[in-house]
Amino acid sequence: MELENPQNFSDLETQEKEEKLIILLSSPLSAFIILSNLFIIIGILFNKRLHNTPNFFFLSLLFADFFTGVLLPCIPRMKFNKDLGYYGCFFAFISPNFFFLSFLANLLMVHYEKYVCIIYPLHYRDSWVHRCVPFSLFLVWTLPLVFSCLPLLGWNNWRSNLTCSYKQVFPNSYIYLETYGVVIPSILAMSFITIKLLTVARKQLKEIKKLHRSVQREVVTEAERQMDLRYAKCIAVFSLTFLICWVPYIALLQVSVLVMENYEISLWIVLTLTCVGSGSAAVIPVILGLSHRQYIELWSNLCKKYCQSCRKPRGTTTSQHINMESKEETLEDELTAVK
Repeated sequence: MELENPQNFSDLETQEKEEKLIILLSSPLSAFIILSNLFIIIGILFNKRLHNTPNFFFLSLLFADFFTGVLLPCIPRMKFNKDLGYYGCFFAFISPNFFFLSFLANLLMVHYEKYVCIIYPLHYRDSWVHRCVPFSLFLVWTLPLVFSCLPLLGWNNWRSNLTCSYKQVFPNSYIYLETYGVVIPSILAMSFITIKLLTVARKQLKEIKKLHRSVQREVVTEAERQMDLRYAKCIAVFSLTFLICWVPYIALLQVSVLVMENYEISLWIVLTLTCVGSGSAAVIPVILGLSHRQYIELWSNLCKKYCQSCRKPRGTTTSQHINMESKEETLEDELTAVK
């Protein structure tokens, strides 16, 4: 007993340090994701001009990202054992996995909808994405739910005599299938779609510049420089988004697979990559939303109205002050005239 107490105390101390690290890393990201998504969701819901097919898909993505932000602190805690029952254990591990998979499915659907709209603009209204919006939204939520519930349907390593852990809920074959059969192919598909759209934009930019130079007699104008600058910004945003958001998450997936194979990797590295990788991937919809002025148009109009309402009382007080001064001047003139 004397040898077990210091060891238990040290285990509790290290677990407390790990919990503090999780709170330190995940809480600011979680709060930023929740507030930013609410900011954009309200801007879309209360702006009737944004109630169209692309924004319905984007709104679904924002809701999935919102729930991912809510459960973001729970994702690193999946590495710890829990004292839960059968259904409580499965709910604690399946719910974060479901919302993150639904986030990936919604993000992939948003990219695919843009791809069809830009690459096939004449056939866009006849495509199933545009005609069957409720069915498409049903798919991006139902398929992740079915896949995440497979361990609950019997694909698990549950042992009643052991404590609740992710190894009991998710078998190795399930993790392999999710990592290399679902998540990484989805990320590669979104990257391919974005690169394809950038190449199409580059071709259109060259054609516009040719027409522009034929009119301007081969003189490089400010408009062409602005177009080149916008295209360069698009490439920079895509590159930075992939490097900052997706690369840490892909590294997290690889580390998770290595940990599953019992490789010796520091738990601090695993927790840091889990917090930063999952959080950085969930920031992508926020970047897409804040980069479009139409999504923040509602808030900018409210700010303008508030500023105007704040200025009006000041304007009335200054006008009253001017009137009082003019009245005082007229009184002084009348007094001088009487004198």
